[in-house]
Amino acid sequence: MADIRQVISSISVNTQSSIRIDIGQILYIDPFKIEETKNDANVIFITHDHYDHYSPEDIKKVRQRETQFVCPESMREELLEAGIAEEKITTVKPGDALRVIDIPVEAVAAYNPAKKFHPKDNGWVGYVLTIDGIRIYACGDTDVTPEAEAVRCDILLTPIGGTYTMTREEAAGFVNHIKPQVVIPIHYGSIVGSPDDVDAFEELVDPEIEVVRRLSF
Repeated sequence: MADIRQVISSISVNTQSSIRIDIGQILYIDPFKIEETKNDANVIFITHDHYDHYSPEDIKKVRQRETQFVCPESMREELLEAGIAEEKITTVKPGDALRVIDIPVEAVAAYNPAKKFHPKDNGWVGYVLTIDGIRIYACGDTDVTPEAEAVRCDILLTPIGGTYTMTREEAAGFVNHIKPQVVIPIHYGSIVGSPDDVDAFEELVDPEIEVVRRLSF
């Protein structure tokens, strides 16, 4: 198993749920508001089709000719219409397990049980990526759900901004339930939530769980 500190250092968060993981191979999740054109992505994972998660403009800044895409089944046609070759697209539904460039990937349902923004029937997802034995769970836009609570991971990237996802209080309860070694809060301080949310969130997280701030504004 890899040193978890090395894996943490490979993760950067741009804004919202825009995540980059550099493990020699470059992985993006929901690239958004990308400032520098790098065209360095080996894989782009998309959780759902809202504009701050599926941004064709930002995808153009990170994709290259051989980039692989992983997305919910409902987004296949959107990616084809955006000019992405069919053989580069892998679609998933909640509960799927697969390997992408030899990385084990699990798709976890991401939805709001009691709000209209992310219906369960849409089949939108978060992703668990296992990198050198370290399980990284990027939740996508979700509230606390039985599917999310069933995930076991070492590093958790959870939304905390409320409105469209769990609030900072709900997120802290979720973190304390699944007990990762490290949590990286996301989806706050930009479109929803305040930069101060992370301070209140950290106070509520079990002190045995490390809160790492990788988000810059």
